[in-house]
Amino acid sequence: MKGKVILIGAGPGDPELLTIKAYRILQTADVVLADRLVSPEILRAYVSPQAEIVYVGKQCRRGASTPQQTINELMVSYAGEGKLVVRLKGGDVSIFSNVLDELETLVQHQIPYELVPGITAALGAAAYTGIPLTARNHSTAVRFLTAYKSDVVTEAYWKELAQTEDTLVFYMSSETLDNVVAKLVENRIDAAKELAVIEQATTPYQKVYTSSLYDYETTLKNKVFFSPTLVIIGKVVGLHKGFGWKAEESQTAEYFKALYERTAAKIEILGLTA
Repeated sequence: MKGKVILIGAGPGDPELLTIKAYRILQTADVVLADRLVSPEILRAYVSPQAEIVYVGKQCRRGASTPQQTINELMVSYAGEGKLVVRLKGGDVSIFSNVLDELETLVQHQIPYELVPGITAALGAAAYTGIPLTARNHSTAVRFLTAYKSDVVTEAYWKELAQTEDTLVFYMSSETLDNVVAKLVENRIDAAKELAVIEQATTPYQKVYTSSLYDYETTLKNKVFFSPTLVIIGKVVGLHKGFGWKAEESQTAEYFKALYERTAAKIEILGLTA
């Protein structure tokens, strides 16, 4: 007897940004495979006490990381036991989430599945910083990108990105931010466009750093940011000064790591540490 897998977006950090549908499903799940960037408050407050919670976090080049192949095998194994499995992802399931690998695995093994959207990091960060991604006289379109490696964007596309009036949102690019700014400046991006680096958006430790791209060398270059970090570039960034509403805590900490440590008793970890 085969069970079912439901892939759910848990939102960008604030546990209250979880959808009602996601909450309802978590109440009935037998197993929850949770990403690193899922707020443990969601696991503590919204998941059925009878559910088995397995931490399958990824952390790129830093810290413990669960291979995608292992995650695929866990979905197949638990569903093969006839269980309702929730694959709980940070943000939205369709934005930079490796969802295609998991969908292909489920189809290959003929396992029923559903997808439940969540609030992606760009929308959460925009709302919690007072930076609308599109705004009259500022931008009429937005692009979601990643530059997690210095060579992932072509030279021709850098030129286009520098010239467009679209708002640019870079995911998973804090470690290559120096190169992102250098490429845009090299291609003469409009000086009226600004840069915002949003650290741990929507969490209690959210911090916003803004700068002119042409002043970046003396303001933010080589700064190390807490994960996750999102970058917004465009004229809309200037709206943060007038419309940013969320006060920043003086304390700085790693939100997701700290919460996992506090809720470790409720998380089953397969040979990993939070």
